[in-house]
Amino acid sequence: MMPLLRSVTTAVLLVITAPVFAVALEGSTQLVVVTTERWDATEGRLQAFERTAQGWQPHGAAFDVAVGRSGSAWGKGLHPAQPGIPQKREGDGRSPAGIFAIGPAFGYAPRLTSGLPYQPMRDTSYCMDVPDSPYYNRIVDADVVGAEAVAGSTEPMRLDLHNKGDRRYREGFVIEHNPKATPGGGSCIFAHLWRTPGEATAGCTAMEPARMTTLLTWLNASAQPRFVLLPRAEYQRLQADWQLPVLAGSVQ
Repeated sequence: MMPLLRSVTTAVLLVITAPVFAVALEGSTQLVVVTTERWDATEGRLQAFERTAQGWQPHGAAFDVAVGRSGSAWGKGLHPAQPGIPQKREGDGRSPAGIFAIGPAFGYAPRLTSGLPYQPMRDTSYCMDVPDSPYYNRIVDADVVGAEAVAGSTEPMRLDLHNKGDRRYREGFVIEHNPKATPGGGSCIFAHLWRTPGEATAGCTAMEPARMTTLLTWLNASAQPRFVLLPRAEYQRLQADWQLPVLAGSVQ
């Protein structure tokens, strides 16, 4: 009976385990991939992909982006939880690594050309980075939730009005890290404009304005777009299991 039991157990494990790797990208036909050279790198390369009948195909050219000032760390997203360090924490200056849903676009203008839902920011818009707040990891309007509810937030979404014309949040989109808003797990992760070329972020992914405009025009909520950020060695280790695209220059 032991060989039969072993076979049945193996089959059950395969049934349970196999979808875990595929579910993060299931149904998605648009992918934004950022790879860095190592965990503490503050720069990376972004390549967009579209899923076709032939699999994932590059969309447009790859380009440089900036990531967290302390590099990256395992985040909370659609991927299986990863053991070990580094793990993303509030205020650590690291960009979350893994696979994440792409949320709404946001910006300063009343309207924006994108297939993503768009949320125009007001001078009263804040993203809550206070771990014990009931609004933690959410963008809220102080006129709606009350001024006391946004007390302590360091993330006003109209940076131009709060920080001498700062353009970083003029256009961007939400990277849905820590979707369950686990206190202290990290909050307010976006793709946004860089203030100066290559300037590291507090944990977001930043790029030049023309690149962002092109991305926002291409991204479409109906494609269930996903955002992937990984150090290159981790990407290569997980590429087959997570069914990620093959990167240019990779040896298969």
